[in-house]
Amino acid sequence: MNAPPPHAGAVAPTGAQTARALRYLVRVPLLLWHVLIHLPLLLLLTSPLTAQLPIGAETLEHRLIRAWSAGLMRIFGFRLRRVGTPLAGATLFVANHVSWVDIEILHSQRMMGFVAKREIASWPVVGWLAARGETIFHHRGNTESLGGVLHEMLARLRAGRSVGVFPEGGTRGGGEIGPFHARIFLAAVEAGVPVQPVALRYGEHGDAQAVVAFQDKESFFANFLRLLGEPGRLAEVHFLTPIAPGEADGRRRIAELARQRIVEAMAS
Repeated sequence: MNAPPPHAGAVAPTGAQTARALRYLVRVPLLLWHVLIHLPLLLLLTSPLTAQLPIGAETLEHRLIRAWSAGLMRIFGFRLRRVGTPLAGATLFVANHVSWVDIEILHSQRMMGFVAKREIASWPVVGWLAARGETIFHHRGNTESLGGVLHEMLARLRAGRSVGVFPEGGTRGGGEIGPFHARIFLAAVEAGVPVQPVALRYGEHGDAQAVVAFQDKESFFANFLRLLGEPGRLAEVHFLTPIAPGEADGRRRIAELARQRIVEAMAS
């Protein structure tokens, strides 16, 4: 007697679906441990009494936040590879931007206070870490907010601290690098500090940029969950040749030169 045919609506799981389910099975417990155990330990060790303890050239707080960010990226399956060396001291770091992952990848390599959209402050875990990581939150489209951001950037750079920005002004689909807004470079010009371009590449030769990027109308939470189930892949951080104070004439030329170096690194 022949076996009855499968239900018309049933769909057999594919190998890719099975692999994704197994990755969630492994990574979700690791993520919960990282958030519920490692994060409270980080808080405990970065109390006002210990946060500023020197560990080499960094404070204890900065070293621990960098380690926590690197651990988070490993849980998501990213194999971190750094090319080049981030400048020490007051520097304006500028990078291409595809996802929230960019902030954690950069924080894993070098502590810097990012300029980021205000909405990030409400994102689970990442928002809290961004605030602890000295993020300067900006209300997009608000001229008064941008003025305050530039003032804070200038103050930090003059105080010898570093700032990181995404000069495209927002995330893109991973297929191109948009024009850089020149105004954000004004703080570096007035503070007389170098600008170091940083190219962020996901996958071999950047072939996973579109995978890591926010999809059309994809929320932070949806992107977070999707990436948690993605196969492991390479994440490269290319710290490129800095633009020294006075090397380029004005903020517009600095913006063009920084973008050019990132585009060239992405294509290499």
